[in-house]
Amino acid sequence: MIYLGIDTSNSPLAIALMEDDRVLIEETSNLKINHSLMAMPAIEEMMKKAKVLPADLTHIAVAEGPGSYTGVRIGLTIAKTLAWSLKIPLHLVSSLKVLAANGQGFKGLVCPMMDARRGTAFIGLYEGSDLEPVFADQHSDVKEFLLKVKELDRSVLFTGVDVALHEALITEVLGDAAQFSGIQNRLPRASNLIMLAQQSTESNTHHAVPEYRRITEAEANYNKAQEGQPL
Repeated sequence: MIYLGIDTSNSPLAIALMEDDRVLIEETSNLKINHSLMAMPAIEEMMKKAKVLPADLTHIAVAEGPGSYTGVRIGLTIAKTLAWSLKIPLHLVSSLKVLAANGQGFKGLVCPMMDARRGTAFIGLYEGSDLEPVFADQHSDVKEFLLKVKELDRSVLFTGVDVALHEALITEVLGDAAQFSGIQNRLPRASNLIMLAQQSTESNTHHAVPEYRRITEAEANYNKAQEGQPL
């Protein structure tokens, strides 16, 4: 079986091909690129290098969010199109769980995070041993989330390219309980995405939708207007 993994849920672009339990090729970029222009050409070039044809693919795995609205949609649209046209299974995996897999094996908790501006983040909490969720993926005020984590009184490994933006606050709230993955381990890895997909059931290609974990700004403004609040 040959899996194609695609993660465009945030600024990094992560793609990989795996045959059974062997990584054929994996590419990760943290350049500020337009996924709508670069993701599909990058996939095509990677498959060309690996000498894998579209007809050779047996499964598609994609990060479903949370993350950038545009980024999540781009990855899912590419994945759904390929799965539908090739008539092969589609697997959706949490973008945060893909990041958490960087810390699998850590003797404590793993906290993946993506900055969502204004003191908030897309954030989750997983057991390092088996990546079982402790706190569900969510869009949360970072300090409020950290205070809940502090009550657990356990070591926590933080990962994700945006961790540096919140490192001072994390250390302030958690002190010595907070640990940080090396910068080389903060990028999403599409091979981790595929391995997680191999443990999941396939999704309905036509009904697969992003997991944004927060409402859009337009929806928020509409809700405020309905409640008579200033926009």
